[in-house]
Amino acid sequence: MNQLRYAVAVARAGNFTRAAEQCRVSQPSLSQQIQKLEEELGERLFDRMKRQTKLTSYGEAFVRRAVRILEEAEMALREATDAKSLLSGMLTIGVLPTIAPYLLPEAISAFARKYPGVEVVVQEDTTGHLLKHLTTYEIDFAIASNPIEDSRFEIQELFAEELLLALPAGHPLARKRTVPASALKGERLIVMREGHCLGDQVLGFCEHREMKPTVSFRSAQLETIYALVAAGLGLSLIPAMAAATERANALELRSIQAPRPERKILAVWPKQRPLGRAARVFLDLMSARSKR
Repeated sequence: MNQLRYAVAVARAGNFTRAAEQCRVSQPSLSQQIQKLEEELGERLFDRMKRQTKLTSYGEAFVRRAVRILEEAEMALREATDAKSLLSGMLTIGVLPTIAPYLLPEAISAFARKYPGVEVVVQEDTTGHLLKHLTTYEIDFAIASNPIEDSRFEIQELFAEELLLALPAGHPLARKRTVPASALKGERLIVMREGHCLGDQVLGFCEHREMKPTVSFRSAQLETIYALVAAGLGLSLIPAMAAATERANALELRSIQAPRPERKILAVWPKQRPLGRAARVFLDLMSARSKR
Protein backbone atom coordinates (compact mmCIF):
# COMPACT_ATOMS: atom_id res chain seq x y z
CA MET A 1 0.00 0.00 0.00
CA ASN A 2 2.90 2.38 0.70
CA GLN A 3 4.23 1.80 -2.80
CA LEU A 4 0.87 2.91 -4.21
CA ARG A 5 0.95 6.04 -2.05
CA TYR A 6 4.48 6.85 -3.17
CA ALA A 7 3.64 6.38 -6.85
CA VAL A 8 0.58 8.66 -6.58
CA ALA A 9 2.62 11.26 -4.66
CA VAL A 10 5.33 11.33 -7.34
CA ALA A 11 2.72 11.61 -10.09
CA ARG A 12 1.08 14.56 -8.39
CA ALA A 13 4.31 16.31 -7.33
CA GLY A 14 6.14 15.66 -10.58
CA ASN A 15 9.30 15.29 -8.56
CA PHE A 16 10.77 12.58 -6.31
CA THR A 17 12.16 15.05 -3.77
CA ARG A 18 8.86 16.90 -3.22
CA ALA A 19 6.97 13.60 -3.12
CA ALA A 20 9.32 12.30 -0.45
CA GLU A 21 8.76 15.44 1.63
CA GLN A 22 4.99 15.06 1.34
CA CYS A 23 5.17 11.38 2.33
CA ARG A 24 7.63 12.19 5.15
CA VAL A 25 10.23 9.68 4.02
CA SER A 26 13.73 10.10 2.66
CA GLN A 27 14.10 10.61 -1.07
CA PRO A 28 16.37 7.53 -1.50
CA SER A 29 13.85 5.35 0.34
CA LEU A 30 10.97 6.55 -1.81
CA SER A 31 12.99 6.11 -5.01
CA GLN A 32 13.94 2.58 -3.95
CA GLN A 33 10.32 1.63 -3.34
CA ILE A 34 9.21 3.04 -6.71
CA GLN A 35 12.02 1.16 -8.45
CA LYS A 36 11.03 -2.04 -6.65
CA LEU A 37 7.42 -1.56 -7.76
CA GLU A 38 8.48 -1.05 -11.36
CA GLU A 39 10.57 -4.22 -11.23
CA GLU A 40 7.61 -6.18 -9.90
CA LEU A 41 5.35 -4.78 -12.63
CA GLY A 42 7.93 -5.21 -15.36
CA GLU A 43 7.22 -1.72 -16.69
CA ARG A 44 8.47 1.80 -16.04
CA LEU A 45 5.94 4.07 -14.35
CA PHE A 46 7.94 7.30 -14.74
CA ASP A 47 10.23 8.97 -17.22
CA ARG A 48 12.90 10.54 -15.02
CA MET A 49 14.35 13.87 -16.19
CA LYS A 50 16.63 16.38 -14.46
CA ARG A 51 13.96 18.78 -13.25
CA GLN A 52 10.78 16.84 -13.79
CA THR A 53 9.32 13.36 -13.59
CA LYS A 54 6.52 12.39 -15.97
CA LEU A 55 4.25 9.36 -16.05
CA THR A 56 4.65 6.88 -18.86
CA SER A 57 1.48 5.74 -20.63
CA TYR A 58 1.61 2.59 -18.50
CA GLY A 59 2.15 4.75 -15.41
CA GLU A 60 -0.91 6.88 -16.20
CA ALA A 61 -3.15 3.78 -16.29
CA PHE A 62 -1.54 2.39 -13.13
CA VAL A 63 -1.86 5.62 -11.13
CA ARG A 64 -5.55 6.04 -12.04
CA ARG A 65 -6.23 2.62 -10.57
CA ALA A 66 -3.95 3.27 -7.58
CA VAL A 67 -5.85 6.47 -6.73
CA ARG A 68 -9.14 4.55 -6.64
CA ILE A 69 -7.62 1.81 -4.48
CA LEU A 70 -6.25 4.34 -1.99
CA GLU A 71 -9.59 6.17 -1.86
CA GLU A 72 -11.43 2.89 -1.18
CA ALA A 73 -8.90 1.96 1.49
CA GLU A 74 -9.30 5.34 3.16
CA MET A 75 -13.09 5.04 3.05
CA ALA A 76 -12.94 1.51 4.50
CA LEU A 77 -10.72 2.76 7.33
CA ARG A 78 -13.05 5.68 8.00
CA GLU A 79 -16.11 3.41 8.06
CA ALA A 80 -14.36 0.94 10.36
CA THR A 81 -13.39 3.79 12.69
CA ASP A 82 -16.97 5.10 12.65
CA ALA A 83 -18.30 1.62 13.37
CA LYS A 84 -15.89 1.20 16.28
CA SER A 85 -17.05 4.54 17.64
CA LEU A 86 -20.68 3.52 16.93
CA LEU A 87 -21.12 6.49 14.60
CA SER A 88 -22.34 4.18 11.85
CA GLY A 89 -22.82 0.52 11.00
CA MET A 90 -25.42 -2.22 11.29
CA LEU A 91 -26.35 -4.57 14.11
CA THR A 92 -28.37 -7.68 13.20
CA ILE A 93 -30.13 -9.44 16.06
CA GLY A 94 -31.84 -12.82 15.91
CA VAL A 95 -34.55 -13.30 18.52
CA LEU A 96 -37.32 -15.67 19.53
CA PRO A 97 -40.88 -14.55 18.71
CA THR A 98 -41.79 -15.08 22.38
CA ILE A 99 -39.17 -12.48 23.36
CA ALA A 100 -38.99 -9.93 20.54
CA PRO A 101 -42.18 -7.86 21.02
CA TYR A 102 -41.82 -7.63 24.78
CA LEU A 103 -38.10 -7.09 25.32
CA LEU A 104 -36.70 -5.41 22.21
CA PRO A 105 -38.76 -2.24 21.51
CA GLU A 106 -37.62 -0.36 24.61
CA ALA A 107 -34.02 -1.60 24.27
CA ILE A 108 -33.83 -0.64 20.59
CA SER A 109 -35.31 2.80 21.29
CA ALA A 110 -32.77 3.46 24.03
CA PHE A 111 -29.91 2.23 21.82
CA ALA A 112 -31.09 4.36 18.87
CA ARG A 113 -31.19 7.50 21.03
CA LYS A 114 -27.54 7.00 22.00
CA TYR A 115 -26.25 5.70 18.67
CA PRO A 116 -28.54 6.98 15.89
CA GLY A 117 -26.00 6.12 13.19
CA VAL A 118 -26.17 2.36 13.86
CA GLU A 119 -29.01 0.55 12.08
CA VAL A 120 -30.58 -2.27 14.11
CA VAL A 121 -32.12 -5.14 12.15
CA VAL A 122 -34.23 -7.78 13.92
CA GLN A 123 -34.83 -11.29 12.62
CA GLU A 124 -37.40 -13.44 14.46
CA ASP A 125 -37.16 -17.23 14.29
CA THR A 126 -37.09 -20.42 16.31
CA THR A 127 -34.00 -21.44 18.27
CA GLY A 128 -32.91 -24.05 15.73
CA HIS A 129 -33.06 -21.60 12.85
CA LEU A 130 -31.33 -18.85 14.84
CA LEU A 131 -28.40 -21.15 15.56
CA LYS A 132 -28.09 -21.89 11.84
CA HIS A 133 -28.10 -18.15 11.08
CA LEU A 134 -25.32 -17.70 13.63
CA THR A 135 -23.12 -20.34 12.03
CA THR A 136 -23.43 -18.60 8.64
CA TYR A 137 -22.84 -15.17 10.25
CA GLU A 138 -26.20 -13.85 9.01
CA ILE A 139 -26.84 -12.36 12.45
CA ASP A 140 -24.44 -10.87 15.00
CA PHE A 141 -25.99 -12.61 18.00
CA ALA A 142 -29.21 -14.27 19.05
CA ILE A 143 -31.47 -13.73 22.04
CA ALA A 144 -32.93 -17.09 22.96
CA SER A 145 -33.75 -19.14 26.04
CA ASN A 146 -32.53 -22.31 27.68
CA PRO A 147 -31.53 -24.96 27.05
CA ILE A 148 -28.84 -24.50 24.39
CA GLU A 149 -26.14 -27.14 24.52
CA ASP A 150 -23.80 -26.59 21.60
CA SER A 151 -20.05 -26.18 22.06
CA ARG A 152 -19.78 -23.98 18.95
CA PHE A 153 -21.39 -21.04 20.76
CA GLU A 154 -20.64 -18.63 23.56
CA ILE A 155 -23.63 -18.29 25.86
CA GLN A 156 -24.27 -15.40 28.24
CA GLU A 157 -27.20 -15.54 30.63
CA LEU A 158 -28.93 -12.15 30.66
CA PHE A 159 -31.63 -12.80 33.25
CA ALA A 160 -34.27 -15.32 34.35
CA GLU A 161 -37.99 -14.70 34.26
CA GLU A 162 -40.95 -16.45 35.83
CA LEU A 163 -43.53 -18.32 33.79
CA LEU A 164 -46.97 -17.32 35.03
CA LEU A 165 -50.09 -19.44 35.01
CA ALA A 166 -52.66 -17.92 32.64
CA LEU A 167 -56.30 -18.62 33.53
CA PRO A 168 -59.59 -17.53 32.00
CA ALA A 169 -61.67 -15.10 34.05
CA GLY A 170 -63.75 -16.89 36.66
CA HIS A 171 -61.60 -20.02 36.77
CA PRO A 172 -61.64 -21.61 40.26
CA LEU A 173 -57.83 -21.52 40.51
CA ALA A 174 -57.93 -17.72 40.10
CA ARG A 175 -59.20 -17.50 43.70
CA LYS A 176 -55.73 -18.55 44.92
CA ARG A 177 -52.84 -16.06 45.22
CA THR A 178 -50.39 -18.80 44.28
CA VAL A 179 -51.38 -22.07 42.67
CA PRO A 180 -49.85 -25.44 43.68
CA ALA A 181 -48.46 -27.31 40.71
CA SER A 182 -50.54 -30.34 41.65
CA ALA A 183 -53.67 -28.33 40.87
CA LEU A 184 -52.81 -28.45 37.17
CA LYS A 185 -53.37 -32.22 37.01
CA GLY A 186 -56.24 -32.98 34.71
CA GLU A 187 -56.36 -29.46 33.29
CA ARG A 188 -56.25 -28.86 29.56
CA LEU A 189 -53.04 -27.11 28.58
CA ILE A 190 -52.37 -24.79 25.65
CA VAL A 191 -48.71 -24.57 24.62
CA MET A 192 -46.46 -23.34 21.85
CA ARG A 193 -46.05 -25.82 19.03
CA GLU A 194 -43.04 -28.08 18.59
CA GLY A 195 -39.85 -26.24 17.66
CA HIS A 196 -40.63 -23.35 20.02
CA CYS A 197 -38.60 -23.69 23.20
CA LEU A 198 -41.32 -22.12 25.37
CA GLY A 199 -43.57 -25.09 24.64
CA ASP A 200 -40.75 -27.48 25.56
CA GLN A 201 -40.09 -25.54 28.77
CA VAL A 202 -43.75 -25.73 29.85
CA LEU A 203 -44.02 -29.45 29.14
CA GLY A 204 -40.64 -30.03 30.80
CA PHE A 205 -41.90 -28.33 33.95
CA CYS A 206 -44.99 -30.55 33.97
CA GLU A 207 -42.93 -33.71 33.46
CA HIS A 208 -40.54 -32.70 36.25
CA ARG A 209 -43.52 -32.36 38.59
CA GLU A 210 -44.88 -35.71 37.35
CA MET A 211 -47.97 -34.05 35.96
CA LYS A 212 -49.58 -35.25 32.77
CA PRO A 213 -51.88 -32.47 31.60
CA THR A 214 -53.84 -32.88 28.40
CA VAL A 215 -52.43 -30.69 25.63
CA SER A 216 -55.56 -29.39 23.94
CA PHE A 217 -54.00 -26.88 21.54
CA ARG A 218 -50.59 -25.92 20.14
CA SER A 219 -49.93 -22.56 18.56
CA ALA A 220 -47.01 -20.64 17.03
CA GLN A 221 -48.22 -17.32 18.50
CA LEU A 222 -48.54 -16.23 22.11
CA GLU A 223 -51.41 -13.93 21.15
CA THR A 224 -53.37 -16.94 19.90
CA ILE A 225 -52.70 -18.76 23.16
CA TYR A 226 -54.03 -15.77 25.11
CA ALA A 227 -57.21 -15.79 23.03
CA LEU A 228 -57.73 -19.53 23.52
CA VAL A 229 -57.22 -19.23 27.28
CA ALA A 230 -59.60 -16.27 27.45
CA ALA A 231 -62.20 -18.36 25.61
CA GLY A 232 -61.99 -21.00 28.36
CA LEU A 233 -60.37 -23.64 26.16
CA GLY A 234 -57.51 -24.37 28.55
CA LEU A 235 -54.72 -22.99 30.69
CA SER A 236 -51.18 -22.00 29.79
CA LEU A 237 -47.87 -20.78 31.20
CA ILE A 238 -46.71 -17.46 29.75
CA PRO A 239 -43.52 -15.40 30.20
CA ALA A 240 -43.67 -12.65 32.82
CA MET A 241 -42.40 -10.13 30.24
CA ALA A 242 -45.58 -10.72 28.23
CA ALA A 243 -47.92 -10.14 31.17
CA ALA A 244 -48.40 -6.42 30.53
CA THR A 245 -49.88 -6.78 27.04
CA GLU A 246 -53.50 -5.83 26.40
CA ARG A 247 -54.48 -9.41 25.55
CA ALA A 248 -52.78 -10.80 28.67
CA ASN A 249 -54.54 -8.20 30.83
CA ALA A 250 -57.82 -9.96 30.01
CA LEU A 251 -56.56 -13.11 31.74
CA GLU A 252 -56.06 -14.06 35.34
CA LEU A 253 -52.32 -14.49 35.95
CA ARG A 254 -51.01 -16.34 38.97
CA SER A 255 -47.67 -17.58 40.23
CA ILE A 256 -47.16 -21.28 40.77
CA GLN A 257 -45.87 -22.27 44.18
CA ALA A 258 -42.10 -22.67 44.50
CA PRO A 259 -40.09 -23.93 42.85
CA ARG A 260 -41.67 -21.67 40.26
CA PRO A 261 -41.27 -22.42 36.56
CA GLU A 262 -38.94 -20.03 34.77
CA ARG A 263 -36.93 -19.60 31.64
CA LYS A 264 -33.47 -18.11 31.29
CA ILE A 265 -32.93 -15.49 28.62
CA LEU A 266 -29.61 -15.99 26.85
CA ALA A 267 -27.39 -14.15 24.41
CA VAL A 268 -25.70 -16.53 21.97
CA TRP A 269 -22.96 -15.99 19.39
CA PRO A 270 -20.32 -18.12 17.61
CA LYS A 271 -17.05 -18.69 19.45
CA GLN A 272 -15.17 -18.05 16.23
CA ARG A 273 -16.77 -14.61 15.82
CA PRO A 274 -16.50 -12.52 19.01
CA LEU A 275 -19.10 -9.84 19.61
CA GLY A 276 -18.45 -6.43 18.11
CA ARG A 277 -18.68 -3.26 20.18
CA ALA A 278 -22.22 -2.44 19.04
CA ALA A 279 -23.45 -5.89 20.09
CA ARG A 280 -21.80 -5.64 23.50
CA VAL A 281 -23.18 -2.17 24.14
CA PHE A 282 -26.67 -3.33 23.13
CA LEU A 283 -26.54 -6.38 25.41
CA ASP A 284 -25.26 -4.31 28.34
CA LEU A 285 -28.05 -1.83 27.78
CA MET A 286 -30.69 -4.54 27.57
CA SER A 287 -29.42 -6.33 30.67
CA ALA A 288 -29.41 -3.11 32.67
CA ARG A 289 -32.98 -2.26 31.66
CA SER A 290 -34.27 -5.78 32.40
CA LYS A 291 -33.01 -5.52 35.99
CA ARG A 292 -34.84 -2.30 36.77
